[in-house]
Amino acid sequence: MSPVANRRDLDFLLFEVLGLERLLLEPRFAAYDRTSISGVFDVVQAIAESEFLSCAPKLDTNEPRYVSGRVEIIPEVKRALDACAAAGLFGAGFDESVGGLQLPTVVTSLSTGILSCANVAVANYQFLTVAAANLIQTFGSERQKELFLAPMMEGRWFGTMCLSEPQAGSSLADIRARAEPMEGGRYRLSGSKMWISGGDHELSENIIHMVLARLPNAPPGVKGISLFVAPKHLVEADGRLGATNNIALAGLNHKLGQRGTTNCLLSFGEGGETVGYLVGEAHKGLAYMFHMMNEARISVGMSSAMIGLAGYLYSLDYARTRLQGRSVKDKNPYAPQVPIIEHADVKRMLLAQKASVEGALALVAYCAMLVDQKAVATVAQDRADLDLLLDLLTPIAKSWPSEHCLEANKHAIQVLGGYGYTRDYPVERLYRDNRLNHIHEGAFGIQGLDLLGRKVRLEGGRALDLLLARVRASVIEARAVSAIIGEASLLEDALKALEGATAKALSCEDPERALANATLYLDAFGHVVVAWMWLKQATVAATAENQIGCDQDFYAGKIIACHYFFRYELPKALTQLALVGTLDTTCLSIRPEQFIGR
Repeated sequence: MSPVANRRDLDFLLFEVLGLERLLLEPRFAAYDRTSISGVFDVVQAIAESEFLSCAPKLDTNEPRYVSGRVEIIPEVKRALDACAAAGLFGAGFDESVGGLQLPTVVTSLSTGILSCANVAVANYQFLTVAAANLIQTFGSERQKELFLAPMMEGRWFGTMCLSEPQAGSSLADIRARAEPMEGGRYRLSGSKMWISGGDHELSENIIHMVLARLPNAPPGVKGISLFVAPKHLVEADGRLGATNNIALAGLNHKLGQRGTTNCLLSFGEGGETVGYLVGEAHKGLAYMFHMMNEARISVGMSSAMIGLAGYLYSLDYARTRLQGRSVKDKNPYAPQVPIIEHADVKRMLLAQKASVEGALALVAYCAMLVDQKAVATVAQDRADLDLLLDLLTPIAKSWPSEHCLEANKHAIQVLGGYGYTRDYPVERLYRDNRLNHIHEGAFGIQGLDLLGRKVRLEGGRALDLLLARVRASVIEARAVSAIIGEASLLEDALKALEGATAKALSCEDPERALANATLYLDAFGHVVVAWMWLKQATVAATAENQIGCDQDFYAGKIIACHYFFRYELPKALTQLALVGTLDTTCLSIRPEQFIGR
């Protein structure tokens, strides 16, 4: 078994559950078939194992350093990213017409996930660059595309998103960065940006910053934010690099995990003129940036699932080979010790990891597949419905894996016992790496406010109706499968609880009270959706398990993991939804001075 990918599970998910081969019949993806997709994963897995995984421990203990205004980072990072560039992975998802490989999003998403499984700190540079390039491709002018897109797709120039500021954090309405008009359609940028992943380094020839800033006399709040392209080095008319653009690295933030990704405080315009170029229309920057943010949120969900997978695979291998203790039925101290995987509680922790990781992976892959289905849809209403469904699922796809695959990493440490806390083994590093995903691209609580405060209300609840219809179709299909009839009924009950809690919250006229338990709602909603993902997997597995020559242990494991999720995890959602439905104000009503007294 590879330490960076479970290829059997990827094949099952893509070709048996999601039906990727049907998508490959569409003209847009006709250049690919199952064999060529497998070949893509072969290349990615080889790079992940040889270049990414090999330097992960060294990078974690030798994080980037700020030396004389520049970043120093171990050379293995550049070699790994150069290997990605040479394989065409930076441009893999872009259209052939602009020099890309035009791979399905679900394939490129899983490919980046494999790299994250090996070494997320290095993979971050690639996924941020791809997201920034996608933003330019979607909203940039033809001239901006001409100057910036090709070098980013080739992996010669990297990209970032510059949203947060020291005083603003997640509250983008409070950003202060300014953009003053200059001659020739240029703008003079000034201000500071904080927590900028990949914000400065020497890994690429240039860094293309996507910067949120305010124009003079812009409306207050988020309606007054515009988006600008600001390269680290100016680009001449013929595409050659020019002078520095006066984007200064003011310092590096040193984080709990993902230590190899530079995390920067950047200053714009302090040491000289910083030039930016307006993307799209003025005052629409936040809407544009959310295109990149939503892509990044799905990527963070994928990263969370795959880091969880790394811990699961390692702890599973350890449990199979680590001898300790004897069966509770065997009191003979001279009897041979058994592998710890024979102990029921170790099996429980491994099952918990499998249920979270493979459930989360199915969810994120499903969301990526929605992007592909939208790309080939020929009916406008179908595209609109897919957009709505993706909007609704995005906060869940980001947040649920970041919570529960982190919990999986905790179980991986516990399986190793005392060894799990030492740096001799990777599981403690994986836990630290995954902990950051809880905050990346919008903290967990922000996603709850987005889901309950906005997403379930879209078009009068149409997005939720679309999702419920799909889930109920799966329930009907599962009722015909004897092994999971009970799970089908449990999911139908959970859907009713979700509908009831949603209706109660939406009917509350006090917005603070309605959203007081939005985080619980988000987590419970995620449990319901992941239960759906498990029901879909178990339905396929139960059918395939009875066929001659199939990998019966693999399919049986899927059904058992489905049973586990429905019996051990889904009931938690019912408790949370019941609380949401009461519009409880315990967390809202406590006053600051009551936490510890005056």
